[in-house]
Amino acid sequence: MKDKRPVNLDIGSMRLPITAWASITHRASGVFLFVAMVFLLWALDMSLSSAEGFAQLQDTLSGPLAKLVLWAISAGLIYHALAGVKHIVMDFGIGESFEGGVLGARIVIVLAVVLTILAGALIW
Repeated sequence: MKDKRPVNLDIGSMRLPITAWASITHRASGVFLFVAMVFLLWALDMSLSSAEGFAQLQDTLSGPLAKLVLWAISAGLIYHALAGVKHIVMDFGIGESFEGGVLGARIVIVLAVVLTILAGALIW
């Protein structure tokens, strides 16, 4: 019997559907948020340590680099939450078809972009 499986798959040359990109970015945003927890826990510890610590944190977070970090964390949280809600909706049997998955992925991406822009406006 001849084996017709490809020998060497070049993942970079494959065109993934939007549902695959949505799934990959959902997982990546989860990993990013896990790593970002270090920054968030540090900020929480600093803010609760004393009144001086809180004032120092306010000064630190007013800088452009800190705002960029907060915006990135907000973007990751927004996307991860929206994609999680999409998965919960799919668990109820809504949008389980390929067409429903594509529509759900598009809705999540558009909402994430809009909400991330709004979060950036609030942060800056």
